[in-house]
Amino acid sequence: MPQPLEPSLAALPNPFLRYFAATRPAFLSVTFVGVLLGLASAAAAGAQLDPTTATLTMFFALVAHAGANVINDYYDSLSGCDAANDGRVFPFTGGSRFIQNGVISQRAIGLYGYGLLAAVIPAGLWLTLVSAPGLILVGLMGLLVGWAYSAPPLKLQSRGLGEFGITAGWLLVVVGADFVQRHGFAFAPIAAGLGFALLVANVLYINQFPDIAADAVTGKRTVVVRLGARGARAGYALIALLCYGWVVAMVATAQLPAFALVSLLGAIPSFAALRVLWRHAETPAELVPAIKLTILAAVVHGLLLAGALSL
Repeated sequence: MPQPLEPSLAALPNPFLRYFAATRPAFLSVTFVGVLLGLASAAAAGAQLDPTTATLTMFFALVAHAGANVINDYYDSLSGCDAANDGRVFPFTGGSRFIQNGVISQRAIGLYGYGLLAAVIPAGLWLTLVSAPGLILVGLMGLLVGWAYSAPPLKLQSRGLGEFGITAGWLLVVVGADFVQRHGFAFAPIAAGLGFALLVANVLYINQFPDIAADAVTGKRTVVVRLGARGARAGYALIALLCYGWVVAMVATAQLPAFALVSLLGAIPSFAALRVLWRHAETPAELVPAIKLTILAAVVHGLLLAGALSL
């Protein structure tokens, strides 16, 4: 199957579409599902969902994710990581290629990424006014994680801590969406969201396999670089098992309804992806089905769990 073409100025003559595409919109689906899961968690607790605040929460969560994607491109360009990535599997790994292909300058990408993150702040303050002050903490932690994943001095991914950052970031998406409607903190969105956040972390984890050579050369010491492609395969299985084990534990302790077990159907694509990864961890081009299945697992799990909570 032919791979999608990388971006070029000729293919994106419209500046608006060019900058929109630079956010990698196809990958924002996990944030869309995360917000739905948070809204479902609040609704299951009896909160009356407000359409205005729910819509704003969704929109600005997507903007924050878009900003984090762009910031990641910027810092991976500064480090030379994306330029050195000859084993990339576009569009999943190796960055958006907007800088490397001369579509948008490195400086413009940096300003754009920080501008997107800054745009979230006024909306977050307004949502805080109509919900509760604790939302400021959720928002600040979310922005910190989105920035620190790639940016110095923290550079979580380069220190082998990227999976912890991604898990925390997408758990905060669920907790924040729940908080806006509930007007307070609760354990329920953690019970619902941690397994989902782990599956999102697995998306980033499997994406590190095609990038292992470029990451190693440029000093990006991800978990996969540290363990090697063959040794790192077990990490994917561990993250998936933690997710589905968490759901079972939450149902067993009555933190989630029994019907939430339907979300375990996400294990089907997860372990289908693991099978591909186990065979082809050192062959980037062969990992495309596994990457797609990993994204599918997160989306299926989150949607089914949101549906279970809504019922």
